[in-house]
Amino acid sequence: MSKELEAFIEYITVIRALSKKSIQAYQSDLNTLEETLQKPLIKLDSKALLNALSSYKNKRTLNRKLSSVNAFFDFCYKSQFLEEKTKLKFAKIPKLLPKFLSYKEIQNSLQLIDRSTILGLRDYALILFLYATGARISECLALAREDIEGDWLHIRHAKGEKERIVPIASVAKEAVDTYLNELSKENKFVWCNYKGESLSRISAYKITQKYLGVSPHVLRHSYATSLITGGADLRVVQELLGHASLLTTQIYTHIQKQDLKETVEVCHPMAKENI
Repeated sequence: MSKELEAFIEYITVIRALSKKSIQAYQSDLNTLEETLQKPLIKLDSKALLNALSSYKNKRTLNRKLSSVNAFFDFCYKSQFLEEKTKLKFAKIPKLLPKFLSYKEIQNSLQLIDRSTILGLRDYALILFLYATGARISECLALAREDIEGDWLHIRHAKGEKERIVPIASVAKEAVDTYLNELSKENKFVWCNYKGESLSRISAYKITQKYLGVSPHVLRHSYATSLITGGADLRVVQELLGHASLLTTQIYTHIQKQDLKETVEVCHPMAKENI
């Protein structure tokens, strides 16, 4: 690993305080490139880097690698390791609407859960909690009991280590309280497996797949979609989701437009008949 790359890893670890997974991803992307090309990244031109990255046919994967490279070059320029700023262009990806579920679909699935057991209470509460708060599954699984403060959720382990506070709908809060009353008070974390240990990401995925047929992240999309179609301000949704950029949140406005279009097609007489 080059000294510039070591400095960059130290920067995102200490100064930016990124999550361990983010740091590992940056280090893996950049270190692999240096090993493949057998040169420090700082000494490579754009053409050599693009040739090395051309093996990634999946555009989303390619863009992740490009994002790592651009972040590294931006750091090197600001740290005066480079005289000129270098930025590689991202591959164009068609915009796809995020998958989401309606409140009715979620309600119907919740009725399938047997709440006579503590695991049933947990699964019921977890699904409601994810839909009611829009929390990322990583944020959800890191929750300690003390992070639920009345009708508010204090997310301390957010992406990029940015804390935020979001309200919890009363029906979800009641479900969580009912579950926690059955859980041993010795458990520090809110979400636990049958052994009383912290629930894993895979187990959480299996729960939402079992009852909803989707990943936990779809409930985050469902939360945002419900707010936008219900008329919530885009910047408020941005804050609730913990998005660093409003551009990330704006994808949900496409859902709103699609909803408006479908309403016109169903309700307006000119959409059904020819003049």
